[in-house]
Amino acid sequence: MNAVVKTKIASLHAEPDTHSELIDEVLYGMPVEVQEEIDETWVKILTFYRYEGYTLKSNLHIGSEPTVNWVYEANDVVIQSFADVLAAPKIQSENIMTLMRGAFIKVVLEAGLDTAWAKVQLVTGEEGYVRSAWIQDRVKVYTANEALFRKQVVETAFRYMGTPYRWGGKTPLGIDCSGLVSMAYMLNGVYIFRDAKIVEGFPLRKIERENLKPGDLIFFPGHVAMYIGNNEYIHSSLGGNEVNVNSLSLQHENYREDLATTITEYGSIF
Repeated sequence: MNAVVKTKIASLHAEPDTHSELIDEVLYGMPVEVQEEIDETWVKILTFYRYEGYTLKSNLHIGSEPTVNWVYEANDVVIQSFADVLAAPKIQSENIMTLMRGAFIKVVLEAGLDTAWAKVQLVTGEEGYVRSAWIQDRVKVYTANEALFRKQVVETAFRYMGTPYRWGGKTPLGIDCSGLVSMAYMLNGVYIFRDAKIVEGFPLRKIERENLKPGDLIFFPGHVAMYIGNNEYIHSSLGGNEVNVNSLSLQHENYREDLATTITEYGSIF
């Protein structure tokens, strides 16, 4: 990784053209590898979770020692829908920038600082303050036991409840189906493929319906949802316009026949 995202959201496109398909959003502080410089404006990148696409060079802080250090020192993550980085530890102070849930950030110590605030360092080296309750230690590698992981990944998915559907989106401003499940897993230390399918080389594996448990994934043609138990699932659906809950049970008021009758497979990391 030789670059870091320095903007709130770095749009990742299928082609080096802002009018091409939005395939992903790489969030602030996430490390990437610049694979190819297309021209003065565009670069092809590989994200740390192994997804490729094109983004504007202006979205990135590229190739320096601070970039290398950032990969190892940005050990916190934003968990609030969004968090303002302020110039001073008080709500009336200037907003330096706004970070979305999932952004990576570096916390630095400041003696005597009110525990309600955390001092943070940005990719550029600039420092500011964020409310402590809005960030937490990054879970870089999944270490929780199975029951705890399942509980936490479902709870994380529910943080996006009501978020509008956005093709290629991955934030509380808008999120798509695979963006929802991949972010829920990422925030709990597991990196699954960003698209709605099981891909060899990633930890998700196919399971049978009778083994389905909360936190596992349900796949449909071009769509993915997270099972939450009681024959229900949470997902971001173009048909539902936002992140919501539907049921696989025919008699349930939230039953969706178009999905319940077109399931292709189930996936689990366990």
